[in-house]
Amino acid sequence: MKRRSFIKNSSLTALSISAFGSIQWNGKSFVGDTPTTTDILGPFYRPGAPMRSDIIPPDSKGIPMNLTGTIFKEDGKTPLDNVHVEIWQCDENEHYDNTSDSFLFRGAIKTEKNGKYAFKTIVPVPYKADPNNDESWRPAHIHMRVSVADQQDLITQIYFKGDKYNDTDTSASSPQAVNRILEIVKNSSGEHSVTFDVVLSKEFPLDQEVYNKITGLYRMDSNSTLEFIKRDDLLFMKRNGQLIASFNYIGNNTFESGRGSLKVTFELLPKGDAKVVVTTRDNTYTGEKFLKYSDG
Repeated sequence: MKRRSFIKNSSLTALSISAFGSIQWNGKSFVGDTPTTTDILGPFYRPGAPMRSDIIPPDSKGIPMNLTGTIFKEDGKTPLDNVHVEIWQCDENEHYDNTSDSFLFRGAIKTEKNGKYAFKTIVPVPYKADPNNDESWRPAHIHMRVSVADQQDLITQIYFKGDKYNDTDTSASSPQAVNRILEIVKNSSGEHSVTFDVVLSKEFPLDQEVYNKITGLYRMDSNSTLEFIKRDDLLFMKRNGQLIASFNYIGNNTFESGRGSLKVTFELLPKGDAKVVVTTRDNTYTGEKFLKYSDG
């Protein structure tokens, strides 16, 4: 397997994910080999969230909630330490903080040796993605990004049982989300709590040389401009300066976003040029790179 070029026709690296998973609790530990499923990045991700476990602003009127869990290796039973776990969500008024220096309702921590993480946040609320569209309601959810060396970065979302919008939301109603629809319970102190354990998948990295060839600005046939950048072992897509999607490499020159709803396929050309094909559920767009980044 040559890491200095895209892996051709590689079903072994496709990371096909079972919809219902096979992680089980045997009385002592989680066992299994099915990774936690991915989800869309969403339009409100902001890099650089501060390191803090309590993300509730002092003036919040939301219902406090504990979000805890353990991060496991791909075997489903070996806890991982020093994992970067990042979460973000809207406030109790259905708003995301996209601009302030306070990074409201955003935070990140590193797991301990036992793989555990814990955040203090609020019970999220549904919100209308399009204020003028009554059919655009998204169920309450929390976004999560999990990053650590030698394991594939994970972008996912967690949802909550009983939310009336779960069945009408494209992401929450996906079969891949079934194990990410969680129950909020009250702990012994009467606090709202939810537990979400994560099983990462094995990383199949590409050399930096390959990323150098595909990252840059692309002029699309839809008269728009897309930018592709690399962070950790994920490829991110930006439009109008905003991160809108993240991708895992799945082989055959192709990267895939959460739930497979969006794919990008690159064609490497002479002299460092590249083409891209972006495939959504409904359309296909093509583009050519017109600005590449230096290898440094």
